[in-house]
Parts: sequence; structure tokens; C-alpha cells
Amino acid sequence: MTKCRQITTERYARRVTHFAKPLPRRGPARRIGRSLALVLPVVLVLSGTLAVTRVNWSGAHRDSVLTASSASVSSRAAARPVQDVLRDRLLLDLREQDPGTALTHLQQAVDEHPSLARHCVSIARALGRAAVQAYGPTRAQAFARPVCDTSFAAGVAAQQ
Repeated sequence: MTKCRQITTERYARRVTHFAKPLPRRGPARRIGRSLALVLPVVLVLSGTLAVTRVNWSGAHRDSVLTASSASVSSRAAARPVQDVLRDRLLLDLREQDPGTALTHLQQAVDEHPSLARHCVSIARALGRAAVQAYGPTRAQAFARPVCDTSFAAGVAAQQ
């Protein structure tokens, strides 16, 4: 046998005998690792499933800020469109406080719910008309603000 072949055979023999030896026993750490490997995926899948069921995927709000904050609006108002509920609440604010407060609440509602922006002009004009009836044209004009492209002022001017 040549020397090169002998070295190769010895290396191969060492490798074979190395793999033929039994693996040493590993203690409790190995058992814990195996238990975690079996239990952890089950726990992750269950917790993920529970998290997904808690998310409101429909996009509808459970508690509408506009209807929940108005205690004076009756339960039948829930079937009405949000902009009508908002208009009624703001008209009530105008009568109880002043048009400035109603305009502030209108701006906050539009900022919180951008979908109300298309109804902002009509709501502000309605507030302007109601302010003229409650305060007169001169005093109502004093409350005008640049909410919804000065539609409040247009509502005041239309009532004069």
C-alpha cells in the first residue's frame, strides 16, 4: 500500500470510528429544549389566532365618538347618518353656548373623521343660519371663523 493511500485510509477509519461512538447524554437542558420545541409553536399559533379574532376587521367603529358623546340624541339617531347627528349636536351646542364653540367642535369632528369633510360646508351654513336666528346678523357674523372655507359666514350672509 502506498503512503498516500495509507494516510487516506487512516483518516477515513478515524472518521468512521468517530461517528460510530454513541453521543453523550445531555441532561435536563436537552429535555427542556425539546419540550419548548414542541410547546412553543402551539402557544404562538394559539396566541396569534386569539389576537386576530380581537381585531375589528370590518372597519366599522364600535363606539362612534359622535353618537357616544351626545347624550341628548335619542337611540333612534343611531340609524341616522353621522353628519345629521353631528349637525343636531352642533345646533344644540350653538343654542346652549355660542356659535364659536359649535364651530370649534365642527373643526374637531372633521379633523378626527376626515370623511365628514364633504358635509362640513352644509353643516357650517346651517350653523350660520341658526346663529342669525339666535343672535342676529351682526352678532352672528362676529363668531365667523375660517372653518370649512368660511361657510359659516356664507350661512350668516344668506339669512340676512
